[in-house]
Amino acid sequence: MTTATEPGYADLPRLISLMTGDDKHQAAAESTVDVLWVLYDRVLDITPANFRSPNRDRFLLSKGHGPMAYYAVLTVKGFLEEAELPTWSNALSRLGRHPDRRRVPGVEISSGSLGHGLPLALGTALGLRARGLVSKVVTLVGDAELDEGSNHEAIVVAARSGLENLTTVVIDNQSSTRGWPGGIGRRFELEGWETRTVSGRDHASLYTAFTAPHPGRPLAVVAVVEPKEL
Repeated sequence: MTTATEPGYADLPRLISLMTGDDKHQAAAESTVDVLWVLYDRVLDITPANFRSPNRDRFLLSKGHGPMAYYAVLTVKGFLEEAELPTWSNALSRLGRHPDRRRVPGVEISSGSLGHGLPLALGTALGLRARGLVSKVVTLVGDAELDEGSNHEAIVVAARSGLENLTTVVIDNQSSTRGWPGGIGRRFELEGWETRTVSGRDHASLYTAFTAPHPGRPLAVVAVVEPKEL
């Protein structure tokens, strides 16, 4: 389950609170915070020291319209300074309403226009495999974002390509207007992905879902979340 006393994790609500304004996309921040924390704290090898190394893991935030939790996690992990957070979305700040890979340390892709993260992650995973690298590639998408046709094409190709190094995390906060027969996990499973559905608040379950073997297949983790206060 979520452990509020985990070093660093307990700081996230305060750090997120430093970013204020009507354009904050609070729901997007609170729905992703636990998944982001588990990935950066326990699963992915991404640090300020190795971020330019070809051997690093890659994290691609496709759900880029609510990056406050992302910025907070990057701060705890040493990519950003806390003093910079209150400047977010200011015209002179590099912390925009959508993350910009050219300006924000630790950001792999510029995102916010939905439907791009999974196709980009697919290409990244294929590129790493062609270079003989075994780094993990994880992308985080929203449930409503799966309505984008580009995601469907990437789901099909990733499974047919046997991309074991690719993981897609779907934040399921019941925001999709169409849904999928049998649920989100079933959508990936039908195409040949390993699928796991867990609570998006339970750190132990998330860690197990991310790290249990899935030989020869990409992994889809559906993280089901309910609203909470930050």
